[in-house]
Amino acid sequence: MAKDKGEAAIERLQIRMLEIQQAYFRTGQRAIIVFEGTDAAGKGGTIKRLTEKLDPRGVKVWPIGPPGAHEQGRHYLYRFWTRLPEPGTIAIFDRSWYGRVLVERVDKLAPKKDWMRAYAEINQFERLLTEDGVRLVKLFLDIDKKEQLRRFRERAVVPYKRWKIGESDIRAHLNWAAYRRAFADMMRHCSTRHAPWHAIDLNDKEAGRLRAIRVVATSLASHVELRPPALDPGLRKQLEKLLGEKLAS
Repeated sequence: MAKDKGEAAIERLQIRMLEIQQAYFRTGQRAIIVFEGTDAAGKGGTIKRLTEKLDPRGVKVWPIGPPGAHEQGRHYLYRFWTRLPEPGTIAIFDRSWYGRVLVERVDKLAPKKDWMRAYAEINQFERLLTEDGVRLVKLFLDIDKKEQLRRFRERAVVPYKRWKIGESDIRAHLNWAAYRRAFADMMRHCSTRHAPWHAIDLNDKEAGRLRAIRVVATSLASHVELRPPALDPGLRKQLEKLLGEKLAS
């Protein structure tokens, strides 16, 4: 019964997200949703549920891995500037520019002076986006160490989930304490008034996904007219003549 209620609540939020997407399309507004979190916390599954009922023409999911050959040697924000949403669309980042202060910090892929400087650079980048009218929602999905190991085992023994597990996941688990410090510093330095972080506990997948989608829908719907516009009077007359009936207002 509880599971059925959870599914019903998620479906209502998915319809709400579709209404939001249509409103953004009509008004030309732009939105960015950032997903960061502990390995195996469920970013992919949450993104799937969030986008399930959306028009794929108006939403783009960017899975972010290591920079490509043409991106190396450029400023680390370069590849994100090229993926910003067009008017009327939503961009979702499965990992993001925060890699500079997370994996690049923990795995020592960037010198300390570079990742320390990145906190201010990221805040400035996000402020530029929000002051230009972009709605920015940042979600940090979290699980505990024991739950992470349980999900690693599940990914190893379930054949269609094996693609989700790799050596980088094992390294991250072994560096658990270093990642916790990096996460805490990220939240402290980069949760700002115009772009706050929303921490979501995903130890309970269903409850966590529900909360994550609710946070996104609430943030994107704020001060946005979601009601569809009335039919143009001239178009209404033409349709009524074509259909041979009066259309409801």
